[in-house]
This record gives sequence, C-alpha cells and structure tokens, in this order.
Amino acid sequence: MAVSIDHVDDGLDNSRPRLVEADRVRMTGHERRAQLIEVGRSLFAEKGFEAVTIEEIASVAKVSKPVVYEHFGSKDGLYAVVVDREMNYLLDSITKALTAEHPRVLLEQASFALFDYIETHTDGFKILVRNSPVATATGNFASLLSDVASQVEARLGKEFATRGFPKKMAPMYAHMFVGMVALTGQWWLDVGGAKKDEVIAHLVNLVWNGAVGLKQDPKLISRRNHKN
Repeated sequence: MAVSIDHVDDGLDNSRPRLVEADRVRMTGHERRAQLIEVGRSLFAEKGFEAVTIEEIASVAKVSKPVVYEHFGSKDGLYAVVVDREMNYLLDSITKALTAEHPRVLLEQASFALFDYIETHTDGFKILVRNSPVATATGNFASLLSDVASQVEARLGKEFATRGFPKKMAPMYAHMFVGMVALTGQWWLDVGGAKKDEVIAHLVNLVWNGAVGLKQDPKLISRRNHKN
C-alpha cells in the first residue's frame, strides 16, 4: 500500500511514515462483491430502485462505476442479486421454523419467523414488499408467500380432514393465514413501537379463535338472493 511521508514539524512523531487517508483497502473479488451487495441493499431500501443510480452505488462503495458493472453488469443485475438473496434467506428461515403439526403452533412459528426477519433484516423486507421492476431467479414477494402457504397447506389439510372439512379448501385457508401474517408484519414495521410478542399473540388470537367457530358451508349475509 502506498504511503506518504510528511516532513513538516507539527509536533508529532514523524519518524514513521503515515498512511494517506485517501488510500483504499484492497479487497478480494468476493469481498468487493459482498460490499457492493450491502451498499445496494441499503440504498434500494432507503430510496427504491428507480431513485438509485450506479454513480451513487459506486460513490458510497468508494469504487469506480466500471467495478460495479464488472460484478453485476448493470443496476438491474445488482438489484436482482439483492432480491434473490433476501428471498432465499427469508424462505429458508420460515421453512426451518415450520416444525409443528398443530395448526395453531404452526401459525405462531410462521409469524415469529417473518417478524424476526422484519426485525433483523428491515432493509431486506422493505425491498421485498416493493413491486420489483426487475425479474429475479426466485420470483417476487407474492411468490415467496405462496411457497410458504404451500408448506402450511399440507399440515392444515390434515387438520381439515380430522374435523371433517373439505381438504380441497386447505390451500385457500393457508393463503389467507400467510397473507394475514405478512400484511400484519408490514403494519408492525410501519407503525413501530408495538411489542412483537404482543402483536403475534393478537394475530394468532384472531385467526385461531375465529377458526374454532368455522362453518363447513359458510354463507354471506350481505348478499341475498332476490327473486325477479
């Protein structure tokens, strides 16, 4: 690394060379790529995809624009990598959390997995809930929730069969449950201040205690058949 020696008598010990602040720490290709992903993740979460530029990414990372292009080809390429990484991490976290067979415990596990992700990967969640303008390998947030619902569906189907409910309705209810958890998690992040455990307890209370009174053939009361 280049160094600069200052011979001006400034009252300091100049017997040893001092590093110039402008010098940059050299990174391996892997380290630089990881750094650019983190920089992009932070900027995309703060400003959204459209507002972020390659120039800004390069400036924050203290590299030239060609370095960004070398690793990702374009801003779209970097964004796709960021989204894919977050999608994979969240799906893996939820998948590992779903260990129970009982639907109520399963709902709690899914809720905690998503809320923990929101709490520890806030930037990533902000990116995922935005409509992605770039095609990614793992799809979008809606497709991820659909994957989670599919896992919940298998266990919910067993409960439906036990209670005499049509098993074919399990996929619909699984999507309802997962969608409610995701939307509540977004609200929790937006309002701030609410205790995570308390929010999840109320969420499970609404879903489960409502589910206890489910009817096999529910009817709407706001729409009535009228004879012509």
